[in-house]
Amino acid sequence: MRIILPTGAVTADTVRKAAAGFDAEVVVTGKIASFLTPRALRALIQKGTYDAVVVPGMCTASFEAVERETGVPIYRGPRHAADLAWVLPLVGKVPLSGTVPAEDFLLEKNAADAMSRVAEAEERAEPEFVIRGTKIGGNSRMKVLAEIMDAHRAEDIRDRVERYFSLGADIVDLGFGFDATPADVERVFLSLADIEGPLAVDTQDPDLIRAALSRADLVLSLQEKNLPHVGKEVARAGAAAVVVPGEKTLPANIAKARRAGISCIIADPLLQPAGSGLVASLARFRDYSCPLFFGAGNVAELLDADSIGINALLAGMAMEAGAAIIFTSEHSDKTRGSIAEMRRATEMMVLARDRPYAKDLGIDLLVLKEKRRRREPPLEYENVVAAKRMPDEITYDPKGNFRIGIEGDQIVAEVREKAVKGTRWQDVLYTLIEEGHVSLLDHAGYLGRELYKAELAIRYGRSFEQDGEF
Repeated sequence: MRIILPTGAVTADTVRKAAAGFDAEVVVTGKIASFLTPRALRALIQKGTYDAVVVPGMCTASFEAVERETGVPIYRGPRHAADLAWVLPLVGKVPLSGTVPAEDFLLEKNAADAMSRVAEAEERAEPEFVIRGTKIGGNSRMKVLAEIMDAHRAEDIRDRVERYFSLGADIVDLGFGFDATPADVERVFLSLADIEGPLAVDTQDPDLIRAALSRADLVLSLQEKNLPHVGKEVARAGAAAVVVPGEKTLPANIAKARRAGISCIIADPLLQPAGSGLVASLARFRDYSCPLFFGAGNVAELLDADSIGINALLAGMAMEAGAAIIFTSEHSDKTRGSIAEMRRATEMMVLARDRPYAKDLGIDLLVLKEKRRRREPPLEYENVVAAKRMPDEITYDPKGNFRIGIEGDQIVAEVREKAVKGTRWQDVLYTLIEEGHVSLLDHAGYLGRELYKAELAIRYGRSFEQDGEF
């Protein structure tokens, strides 16, 4: 396959190195490759015979007309020349896009293919039992159980339950503290009667368990003290149950639950937090002849570290332990996002089943760090001007001063009692400039910095403080 690779003088050496061994012609079209025009590309193609063109991913022009006129497929390469080495071998073998940079297109395609494999595996999976349409155990995907503490106090309980399901929870667990009454439990579950997904009740109080059985699909946590009081009622309601050890051992309590007639049992050997017996508690995860419950949220909540990596590792441990349900929570700000993180982690574990490592799966939990760091060609210049310190004294823009903040997933810029809102910093900045709210260049630069910080705060679930460090 004969390929033409238009590039700029700055990246020419990198492109030639990537093209070595391929039937590819590297053509320098100027200093910066992204300025390539349709007219210039048309002229290049007409000089020879080519099977494909790979233009730099940073090109801003549309080459659709050139492709129609010449009949030669024109693909977007990667944004960065350093990534061409892994894209070039794919030309002609896998579909590439004419409008989306190759790395973005391939990542999106790989992710879509990976998620399709996850869905197919779940469709074929044979579970040990099913809770309201959700497969539990067997070779089905580990299910994410997300907890809402003190559900009886939540004014927006329905919205929270629906949001948890939308974030990736398979089961939403409603916890009730010691101050809850049976009437509280009945009220909460009645308000959720038409929710489609499985709901769990989390309390050891027999009266509260009993009050939830009209809608609860799963009961947490049964043991020797409450089983004699509600075990048979749980069985008659057809609810599944998570059984835990207490004064009696876990096997003894599982046997007691079975004698009560409960057929769908999940064993919880109780995972301990790091520093309080985490490693030792892993030894208790063994075959109890029923699906296993893995309390990952107890570890993440009690460890001051970013939840993303913790959840990924705990999901891997849970997979090796043979867990069917993995518990997570978003009780604290530091664990916000854990539901989506844990859902992605369980999907990664499905894809890792036939691999020695949970990597190169098509999906990942890399958020701040890169899988591989690219090496860009050095910048070329003849003269250097040392940066001058910006004056401490501020020159205020006569058009007005801004207050910048965030509301939900939107960036807000307020000036003279008027607010501009948007989800992208550049859109907000463009609108402010277009509407004549900015007259000084340094003020425009300042706004760009603060608006981008606000977007990052939203993206990573952090607080935002105007003029503060991110």
